Amino acid sequence: EHSTHHKANTMLSLAPLVRALPLRLSPSIQRCTLSNSSINNAPEEEVSLRKLSGADAGLAVLTLQRPHSKNAIGRAMLQGLREAIKQCQTDRTLRCLVVNSAVDRVFCPGADLKERATMPQEEVPLFVNKLRETFTMLENLEIPTIVALEGAAVGGGLELGLSCDLRVGSPSAVLALSETSLGIIPGAGGTQRLPRIVGPSVAQELIFTARRVGG
Repeated sequence: EHSTHHKANTMLSLAPLVRALPLRLSPSIQRCTLSNSSINNAPEEEVSLRKLSGADAGLAVLTLQRPHSKNAIGRAMLQGLREAIKQCQTDRTLRCLVVNSAVDRVFCPGADLKERATMPQEEVPLFVNKLRETFTMLENLEIPTIVALEGAAVGGGLELGLSCDLRVGSPSAVLALSETSLGIIPGAGGTQRLPRIVGPSVAQELIFTARRVGG
């Protein structure tokens, strides 16, 4: 309750920025904005965290940038997410975090299933648990979090988006919890967060059928 109250107070001061997000997070403007920011991570990292300056001071942008796998979450990207979120936990100058993708036409397709196929069997549940814990860390940040969804956000990618406070989708956004089509269930919090956002009936239909929305 305290965290929600704190986020609400912070969001009041960010209202003009939030209303402008659909425009400012379009691909061309997004790249221009980020090029003028202070960069905390090297460009080759799979996850970057940038603090903006000037009129946007207090805003940080966490960017997924693993183009060769379309931002599928593997070990390195998961570790990068955790480290970026930990930085946000301790940086008292931040007022809001935006999560987005640097890869054209895709936000995140979820876990890297090719990498998972090479994992020892005993590592798979540990990876899923770590993924779930990471999204809970994001959900529990004391600052408001906003995810910019452009292109595919399916499986764990949508679960990442559900962990944020607000979701801004482009016309190209495609959303789905597609795990049941693979004979598994969403394992990173989607079965809990989706019903809270859209209601139990709609959530059950989307999870049971793996239906895609948008696009």
